[in-house]
Amino acid sequence: MEVDLKYGKTNISVRIPENSNWLETHEPSFELDKNEFCLRFEAKLPADPGKYSNTGIVISDKTRLCGYPLYLPWVTETLLKKGAKKDSITFYIAYGTHPKQTEEESLRSYGETYKKYRFVHHDCYDEASLIKLGTSVSGTPVKIRRDAVQSSLLITFGAISHHYFAGYGGGRKLLFPGLADRKSIYHNHGLFLDRQNRKLTANCQPGKLEGNPLAEDLKEIDNLMPPKISIHGILNSKGEVCQLKVGKTYSDFLSACYEYDSYYRSGTDKKYDLVLASSGGYPKDINFIQAHKSVHNAAAFVKDGGKLVILSECIDEIASDYFLKYLEAGSFEKAYAMLENNYEGNGGTALSMMAKTNRINIYMMTSLDEKLCKTLNVKKVDVKGVQQLLDEEKGSTAIIRNASLLVM
Repeated sequence: MEVDLKYGKTNISVRIPENSNWLETHEPSFELDKNEFCLRFEAKLPADPGKYSNTGIVISDKTRLCGYPLYLPWVTETLLKKGAKKDSITFYIAYGTHPKQTEEESLRSYGETYKKYRFVHHDCYDEASLIKLGTSVSGTPVKIRRDAVQSSLLITFGAISHHYFAGYGGGRKLLFPGLADRKSIYHNHGLFLDRQNRKLTANCQPGKLEGNPLAEDLKEIDNLMPPKISIHGILNSKGEVCQLKVGKTYSDFLSACYEYDSYYRSGTDKKYDLVLASSGGYPKDINFIQAHKSVHNAAAFVKDGGKLVILSECIDEIASDYFLKYLEAGSFEKAYAMLENNYEGNGGTALSMMAKTNRINIYMMTSLDEKLCKTLNVKKVDVKGVQQLLDEEKGSTAIIRNASLLVM
């Protein structure tokens, strides 16, 4: 059987074994109506006109968009209808530790709203802009943007997603780590390290909240935040918003996560001798830091000692000097020693990659050069190499069209 799988902005065609299993996502149905959404959103808004004197809306950066050019006007129109003034509405871009966008990128990400309203680009290095709300049980200092959390009305708006060690992205993560300071963010991310056993924390997995120390830390931090209204987007595999959930509580966040799971969790724990997976094409495989999410998700379906064949173009190469620094340490143990007292950058991603290549054999069709592939400890293959691996496999095989979205 011949199949087409996405690779960058193109497709590749390969023959797969007849007994291959397909591990598929399920597309959410489009359930968005402007009037219906605005009514639901308005029902959550305060009746007191004074609450609209300083409205803060927290949104994601270009890496985690949520149909903003279309849907931000729905939000602002409803706020204006309730009595908010245009100059009393401020948007905060939740970069976390990501670099600031250009004006062109911001206009493309947020549409005409970016021209009409005040936007604040968060800087995790700007200590003067921060306020400390407390310290979590795990020792995370909760330092966050003062002007945002002191808004008279606080709204978060972002897409729900699986996060490979925090459980889920979006929701509560818009405020922290989105508007937090660098040291606070890295302290929380450092919970990915199991310092007692000098390995990665086993329960830091996509789609897992209970027993995940990093996710539980985020829940505790969220309890320190002021009351807020949250808009949770459910996206399809093309990145199109299909549903917008509106809530105020942690239970509302969980409900959105479980809805997301119904489309993007496999429902099986079966493992295979060989898994052929596409990252889902551009931009999901634009660079290796993005493609790693696909590698991580697909690797979960591979038996110990088995093969993962991943299609990830990575036209923008690795996209993180931090990541390479830890890989170049030469071993998991050496990279771990560098991180345990100074967690930073994509260090956890490097350790996660090393743990996978220690457990399974990874073959990668990519534009990355041989030197980078050797640093990643993956074997570079072309289409013929992918076909040869499939033809020679005598064990069980599975195919994943969009590994960036599917979790075990």
